[in-house]
Amino acid sequence: MFTGIVENIGEVVSLQKEAENLHISMRTPITQELKIDQSLAHNGVCLTVVAIEGDVYTVTAIQESLQKTNLDELQVGDQVNIERCMKLGDRLDGHLVQGHVDQTAKCVAIVEADGSWIYTFLYENLGNITVEKGSICVNGVSLTVVNSQDDSFSVAIIPYTYEHTNFHDFKIGTTVNLEFDIIGKYIAKMNK
Repeated sequence: MFTGIVENIGEVVSLQKEAENLHISMRTPITQELKIDQSLAHNGVCLTVVAIEGDVYTVTAIQESLQKTNLDELQVGDQVNIERCMKLGDRLDGHLVQGHVDQTAKCVAIVEADGSWIYTFLYENLGNITVEKGSICVNGVSLTVVNSQDDSFSVAIIPYTYEHTNFHDFKIGTTVNLEFDIIGKYIAKMNK
């Protein structure tokens, strides 16, 4: 379980295919604090640490994860939002995030708003919903929805989030991972 509060940004240093799996090696400031079998969110995708060597650790993404996320688009040198799982008893500064990405979306607009930024994302309506002022997780970042539509939404990004996540790398057409609010998913399922 995660909160959507990105701890730091990691850099992809190696990508190795093995059958349908992708081994992703990352360099982060927290590598020395990690352990084998630990879960970390990578752009919102929960992956398990399988190896650590110096300041680099490796996780493995299976085909299911590669099909539903933007991990298959990673390249060496890319920056990835990293969050360690939450500890019981810690403050929940974001919202409840499972690290189970529902689908991807495309960035379709970026508007600078005098010290902040408004990003708009378009996604295929697969039954997932957003609500005005509800929570959404974009590339592992807990955010508040503005301008909720059937297949799009916007989020407002403050300078701190812009600087300390990979939002500063987004362009029109960037593919992002979406995890919709767990409470909204249960309510939508009950109403079917």
